[in-house]
Amino acid sequence: MSGRVLPCSPREIGSLFLFEELSDEQLGRLCAAGRVMGFEPGPVYAEGEPATCFYVLIEGAVALSRRVGGDDVEVVRSAQRGVYGGAVQAYLGDRVRQVYNNSMRVTEPTRFFVLPADTFADIMREWFPMAVHLLEGLFFGSKSTQAAIGQRERLLALGSLSAGLTHELNNPAAAAVRATAALRERVAKMRHKLAVIAEGPFSRDQLAHLIEIQERTAERVAKAHSLSPLETADREDAVTDWLEEHGVAGAWQAAPVFVQAGLDVDWLEQVAAAVDEEILPGAVGWLSYTVETELLMDEIADSTTRVSGLVAAAKQYSQLDRAPYQVADVHELLDSTLLMLSGKTGPRIEVVKKYDRTLPRVPAYPAELNQVWTNLIDNAVAAIGYAGGEGTLTVRTAREGDRLLVEFRDTGPGVPPEIRDRIFDPFFTTKPVGRGTGLGLDISWRIVVNKHHGTIRLESVPGDTRFQVLLPLTAPDGDGTAPDTTSAPAPSPVPEEPA
Repeated sequence: MSGRVLPCSPREIGSLFLFEELSDEQLGRLCAAGRVMGFEPGPVYAEGEPATCFYVLIEGAVALSRRVGGDDVEVVRSAQRGVYGGAVQAYLGDRVRQVYNNSMRVTEPTRFFVLPADTFADIMREWFPMAVHLLEGLFFGSKSTQAAIGQRERLLALGSLSAGLTHELNNPAAAAVRATAALRERVAKMRHKLAVIAEGPFSRDQLAHLIEIQERTAERVAKAHSLSPLETADREDAVTDWLEEHGVAGAWQAAPVFVQAGLDVDWLEQVAAAVDEEILPGAVGWLSYTVETELLMDEIADSTTRVSGLVAAAKQYSQLDRAPYQVADVHELLDSTLLMLSGKTGPRIEVVKKYDRTLPRVPAYPAELNQVWTNLIDNAVAAIGYAGGEGTLTVRTAREGDRLLVEFRDTGPGVPPEIRDRIFDPFFTTKPVGRGTGLGLDISWRIVVNKHHGTIRLESVPGDTRFQVLLPLTAPDGDGTAPDTTSAPAPSPVPEEPA
């Protein structure tokens, strides 16, 4: 919106607190370099546009807003003479992207003193060189500090995830090693038993029939299904009795193996019908090695599949081989994060997934969304820990208008009302000293709001705390890309007044 140019009075400009210490000569230069502009109610500038002017309120009222998702959220409203906004960081030059960080509108006829950004920068450097150096140091020092601590936050999360992943990988890997050693022993015994059978009184037809039974046994093991504890106990008793009745040594050891493989008395009867009674114990012993071998191979297959699944989840979580920005399945991201954090949730926290699988894929930075999920799950686990360590974490997805909702709900003690307005502030944390940096939710806010043009919000009562992330279903600019603005600051009350 363009305003009308009005006369500039050095005396009036000098009455504003920003300029009250300036000399008459300096005030005259300001009036010559700048201008007074009048605006009717309506917009003055929009967030994201090139920051071309520095505005100081002379009279009237202004309202500033930030874009959150598809909405403009008012962050401050002021009628205080001298408040300022616009190109407030022009003195930093090209080292910072010079765009308006908010949108300004006036709510009544309003006058501003307006300086072009370049002129404002030149005057700052000429009149206040020490102040400019101090401000530059504060600005870049703050960014460096925040970046360093943000990196530490990511490293802490990575260390925790690595520890959890190592624990999760160790179990199936150790199982595979144990099963491999046992398999080698069983195969050696099977070779010995086969030699004994070959030297025994087996006819050619009996051996052929026994081998056929062995093949059918292997197929049956592959199709075995789990039994209830009561069914398992009853079948083991029946198999043990049968083996003892037919003179098979070590019946009580062989019975659980047969039952685990899905074999029963009917199967044993088929074996008995295939061989003579005097060689039945040897045939059953040989088949027991077959069963054990199949079970061990199944255990190795399950373990290595588990390892492969964990590696795939780690790969999905890290997004190492993926484009930074892509159309992603939120459920895949959530699953990989939950798997990576399974060591943290442990057996005492029940994880419930309530996914709406009909939701479409969304344009996103998947690796950074995984960081958001990690922070929110970590907070939920910590909250449940404060409540005794047992509880439920519910992860829900749904459609809310033109946005996708991801909700993390925990049964912890809740967020006290007096700190809810501060939880997204940098360095604010309720965790014990050394347990948190206070940047997890701040980083999450920046990723969701600044980078994905989404919304993150909190609803909390004791026993029911919900962090809700809302993501646009389509790219904000319609061309499949999103601007990288993670470093943009969270909303702050601008224009500002000196303390």
